[in-house]
Order: sequence, then C-alpha cells, then structure tokens
Amino acid sequence: MTAVITVAPTGPIAGKADNPDLPTQPAEIADAVAAAYQEGAAVAHIHLRDAEHRPTADPDIARRTMELIAERCPILVQLSTGVGLDVPFAERAALVELRPRMATLNPCSMSFGAGEFRNPPADVRRLAARMAELGVKPELEIYDTGHLDACLRLRDEGLLDDEPMQFSIVLGVAGGMAATADNLLTLVRRLPEGAVWQVIAIGRANLELTAMGLALGGNARAGLEDALYLRKGELSPGNLPLVQRAVRLAGALDRGVAGVGETEKLLNLPTRG
Repeated sequence: MTAVITVAPTGPIAGKADNPDLPTQPAEIADAVAAAYQEGAAVAHIHLRDAEHRPTADPDIARRTMELIAERCPILVQLSTGVGLDVPFAERAALVELRPRMATLNPCSMSFGAGEFRNPPADVRRLAARMAELGVKPELEIYDTGHLDACLRLRDEGLLDDEPMQFSIVLGVAGGMAATADNLLTLVRRLPEGAVWQVIAIGRANLELTAMGLALGGNARAGLEDALYLRKGELSPGNLPLVQRAVRLAGALDRGVAGVGETEKLLNLPTRG
C-alpha cells in the first residue's frame, strides 16, 4: 500500500530566527513545495505569511502562492484555515473561496501553547457546509480524543459526506494530546472504518511517530512546520531533507509513495471542471 507524503513547509509559529531556511514568502514557499514534489510529496499543506513574516489569511497572498506553486508543479494544495491564533475565524474561513483541492477543518476550540485556537461550533458547521458546496476536501485536524467525536457528529449531521474521511492526528501541541505512541494508538483505534489518516508529531517525537504511523498504515507529513531539526542539535537545511527522510521511511517499510493522480483517487477528491 502506497503512502501519501505531505510537505508542510512553513506553519504558523516558527520564524526565520528559529530556522533561517524556513520559507515565508510566496516564491520561497513555492520553491520549497516544488522541490518536495520532485522527491515524492503529493500534497502541500500551506500556511501563509505577510511581508513581515506574520501569519495571514490575505487572499491575494494566498492566490499568488497557489499560482506560483501551480507554475512549478502539479502538487495538490491544501490550504490551512488555521492560519494563526490571532487571525479572526471569518478571515481564515474565507480562504476556502479560493477553492484549493483541500483545506483544513479544525472541529474544536482549544488552548494552544500560551494562546487560544478558536473554532466556534456554529462557525465550524458553516465552514464545513461551504467546503462541501465548493468541492474542497476537508482535512480534519484532531488534537485530542474529543475532537474526533466532534468530527463524527459533523458526519452524522451530513456536513462531512465525502468518503473517505481524512484525518490528521496532531500530537505534541501544548493544550492537546502529548506526542506518545499510546496516544497515537488510542486515536487510530477509534477512527471510523475506511478513514485515511496521518500523524503529525510536533518536535522531538516527529521521527519516531512518523515511522510508527507509516508502519500502522497511515500517511506521513514532513516539513519545517512540524520539525525544525533534522536530528538533535542540527537544524534542518530546509524542508527537503525532512521530506526525503519520510520517503525513505516509507520505502524501508516496503511502501511506495503515491503520486498526485493516485492520491486524488485515494482521497476521493472532488473533480474539477
């Protein structure tokens, strides 16, 4: 069974002071994504930054970033509607109007480090309905067991009707579940039948839990959003080494990596005219 590799080049938290190779501007992000595509990534999880490197939901920046990526490679773009803790929900949700192939749907509010990640239930329902109207596949980001239950309620209400459901199990964020093997197993065992999933382990546990997720039949995400270091004490020189490592892990487990066309079928992405 092949594995879908997603590159997450930027994220909402780290800056160039944390890793000077972190891409923040549209052309930088597009270059990093294209290089990852050449190594086997089929999906690009995109966070946006403004000219001062701050998280933004500016539609012009989003549109420009998507255009530059499309010029460089045919990778599937997944826009983050999480954006950043200080960006209002309405601005974040408006990104789906650009009709990326996929976008994140965060089902619950939560503490997130020293801040708050606000996802009011009524707004989440409206966003889920709008994504269905636009043909944007939800990537369901769950940081705790109750987040999975919230997603299943959305499904039961008819707001998530594109099978298979696509989950990202995010571990290691302060305010969510710790990045442990036990927590990963707990959530994987509770996923609905046929779900497609990947584990996103933030920080030091990234490598071991990515390997564990692949061994359990999940997909993998790699990039500076999740891990700034290639190994202890060694900053990763860009996103590419992290993507290459994920591809090698999949190969070591006798799992090839899915191309764009296969990924479209695996995720049952809505067709585009």
